[in-house]
Amino acid sequence: MDKLNILLLGSGGRESALAWKIAQSPRLNKLYIAPGNGGTEAYGENVAMSPLDFEAIGRFVDEKSIDMIVVGNEDPLVAGIYDEFANRPGLLVVGPSKAGAALEGSKDFAKQFMVDNNIPTARYRSFTAETLEDGKKFLATLKAPYVLKADGLAAGKGVLIIDNLDEACRSLEEMLGGMFGKSSATVVIEEFLSGIECSVFVLTDGNGGYRILPVAKDYKRIGEGDTGPNTGGMGAVSPVPFADDKFMEKVEEQIIKPTIKGLADRGIIYRGFIFLGLINVEGQPMVIEYNVRMGDPETEVVMLRIDSDLVELMEAAASGNLGDKELAQSPKTAVTVMAVSQGYPGSYPKGKEITGLEKVTESPVFHAGTKKDGDRLVTSGGRVLAVSSLGDSIADALLKSYNSLKNIKFDGIGYRNDIGRDLEKLEK
Repeated sequence: MDKLNILLLGSGGRESALAWKIAQSPRLNKLYIAPGNGGTEAYGENVAMSPLDFEAIGRFVDEKSIDMIVVGNEDPLVAGIYDEFANRPGLLVVGPSKAGAALEGSKDFAKQFMVDNNIPTARYRSFTAETLEDGKKFLATLKAPYVLKADGLAAGKGVLIIDNLDEACRSLEEMLGGMFGKSSATVVIEEFLSGIECSVFVLTDGNGGYRILPVAKDYKRIGEGDTGPNTGGMGAVSPVPFADDKFMEKVEEQIIKPTIKGLADRGIIYRGFIFLGLINVEGQPMVIEYNVRMGDPETEVVMLRIDSDLVELMEAAASGNLGDKELAQSPKTAVTVMAVSQGYPGSYPKGKEITGLEKVTESPVFHAGTKKDGDRLVTSGGRVLAVSSLGDSIADALLKSYNSLKNIKFDGIGYRNDIGRDLEKLEK
């Protein structure tokens, strides 16, 4: 059995969790993480290299005899890293082609794709500066709140949900005027959907084969009770009690299968992870958005619940042959709670020393915004650490994560105390 040299691209909590899982594989020879963070070196070797520097990546692939590139974040995928490297002999790339990455890189493309393939989603229209007045008229036909989305990548900040029509019209004008740079040169306006959200992840091989990964729910708002501004994610839970067999059967038949068939019908190569951001509207799953990689902080709970060898699964997907590869899931519950810097998601200080991690014994801690400063571990981002635990219930797993958090110290540390509490009452 050949062992693989793997290059994982990215530097966040998602990549830390992927590195943790990859490092457990008997198929692994050597893992490199570029650029990695203050915690990923526990699983492999950090490499000071940008995931967008394809030239440097090409040299590194040759120098280290890399067998597989695992792309953590969306930017390299949208920039075409699959197309750059997929034709190199002996090199596998986990991720879609540039054409497939448009599912995340362009909201307008994604919405039209859903309409073309009869995939349930909110009613929408797209507008540019030239059609601003038409956009305002369309807003007037909708009920509040109003959803405005920048067409392109905007680092998770390109979605506005506004209660007032006049304010929504002003925001549309500002977005089309360059609020998010080129990303909002086109703006998608869609009707607001009310319900509970969840994240479904699929690993597909581009030839019709796919596996559905553990379902998760993340918590975006900074404040308890889902209050305050949106963040990159304050925590996550898996499984999701309302995503039962009946709900997931609808997801598979109405969303997953048409998505995979729709990509194939367009001749789009897609060998990697598809993220389905779903909303449960009175028992009916509807797609809010596609992402073309694993989510964060959902990856931090999904990896805890995958009992199979992830490397073997990714290798099969990237080779175009998932075949009968099994994806075994733990029946246990996983939670992750994100420790964040004071001031996040606004401006926040960096360089605060982190202590107490050696006292955490029952929860894997995935680093997100950390770096080494000599012998010290310090904060380098808004979301700093994802404290993750497995338990027999949401309450059991939460207790472990919150007990672990009591040991971790850095100046200004903050976290939500109510992650998963809304789902506890739904548990059987």
